[in-house]
Amino acid sequence: MSNLIEAYDRNKPFNSLPLLPPDDEKVETKEVYKALNNANKALAELKGIAKKLPNQSMLVNTIALREAKASTEIENIFTTDDELYKALTISEYGLKGNAKEVLRYRQALWKGYHDIVRNQALTIETMVGIYQEIKQVHDQIRPPQTETKILKRGSGNLAGEVVYTPPRGTEVILQKLNNLTEYMNDDIKYPYDPLLKIAISHYQFEAIHPFRDGNGRAGRILFILFMIQKQLLDLPILYLSSYIIRQKDEYYELLKNVTTLGRWNPWIIFMLKAIEETAKYTISKIEEIDRLYSRTSELINDKIPSIRKDFTGKLFEQPYISPKKLLDNKIRSLNTAKRYLKQLESLGVLIPEKIGKETIYLNIDLFNILSES
Repeated sequence: MSNLIEAYDRNKPFNSLPLLPPDDEKVETKEVYKALNNANKALAELKGIAKKLPNQSMLVNTIALREAKASTEIENIFTTDDELYKALTISEYGLKGNAKEVLRYRQALWKGYHDIVRNQALTIETMVGIYQEIKQVHDQIRPPQTETKILKRGSGNLAGEVVYTPPRGTEVILQKLNNLTEYMNDDIKYPYDPLLKIAISHYQFEAIHPFRDGNGRAGRILFILFMIQKQLLDLPILYLSSYIIRQKDEYYELLKNVTTLGRWNPWIIFMLKAIEETAKYTISKIEEIDRLYSRTSELINDKIPSIRKDFTGKLFEQPYISPKKLLDNKIRSLNTAKRYLKQLESLGVLIPEKIGKETIYLNIDLFNILSES
């Protein structure tokens, strides 16, 4: 540990960032294994309960968007739930500023998800693709002439002070990324619990800081994708960033302590606790959505039996819906779609809202569930 402290200077590029894995004695403790057990148990429950839903796309389109919103808030990019859901419902509404940033995050999440499903591994190419989608740029690994420093956030006396300078130089960064991806993907050479790998790899990615910008958001996407690669989840539905927002100061302090003091243990326990707590949170949201779905389906079947049974699922893919979104090979008429929505309005299931020349409808109860922190 003393050698690490002596080698580290926050004002100089940390090219001596140690390769993975860290020494076992810094990681494998009784407290870590207890936290591992709790996190794995919560994730297994989340994976199981998600499979019971009649329409998992309701999670994909809602929970994933909540994650995108929270992750961008960590970077001080704020928008409203209402603005986001409207933007997904009606293209004419238009995307501006922060809402566009949030939806780019979600697009990057899905790009990474499809890469993981196709390749069954996390690659540097996937990392670059996620970054490019988030920032809408074509550049790749941070070039050597770019002077990147991490500054202290906030408005206090130390705001703007350098807290960390990541490695510099394309070859250095690529060496550390290659080591990171090997550690993540090779379970024979590195036979560690996947959640232990996730916590350690998240620190390492943030410490490498391979891109000019967007590293925090890219790292949080990779965190979720790694769970899918290791079959801990089937879909990217873990709402992790909400926990980090609430514990932001501790999150950054523990990151710093790994770098300066080699204190892996508190960092790993923190991240495992984040997984456990957010898995439990997501389970509670799924249960609320499922109960609302069942009640709504029963009401529609009782009061409007002419509407086909799979119609209810469309109302739960996201809080707002437009007549155009209902059109498919079974509902081909816009007038039929509008009639159905008007009938649901009369039942109190949907609330109409005029945007420009078009009327869209809000599933207010679903919106309220998703908006609750």
